[in-house]
Amino acid sequence: MAFRPEAADIDENGHVNNIVYVRWLQVVATSHWYAVAPPEDVARYFWVISRHEIDYLRATLPGEVVEAETWGENPRGARFDRCTVLRGPDGLERVKARTTWVLMDRELERPARVPKAMMGLFERG
Repeated sequence: MAFRPEAADIDENGHVNNIVYVRWLQVVATSHWYAVAPPEDVARYFWVISRHEIDYLRATLPGEVVEAETWGENPRGARFDRCTVLRGPDGLERVKARTTWVLMDRELERPARVPKAMMGLFERG
């Protein structure tokens, strides 16, 4: 998935504001879920974030396109970590993040153990 910053994404320092990266991480994660999950899983489950860990490595400047790569790892009960890397047009990492997501059962409104088969949807490709 690619992102090009809009004028409102640029902060007073002339580069993409850190909060914009958080929004992009959310977009990547949810877009990936809807792209790979079977409809019955989308109907049964939803995800919530319990933790973000973000390393801001380089600035993204106006007009630059960043490419996102995401994958899951470290499943434990209802939680797993989604790793995401955003790279600039030069191929260098701009941001890398680890977000802990919790799988929620819609009907029960409580955490649900991540099925092993579901983790296969998130493996690094």
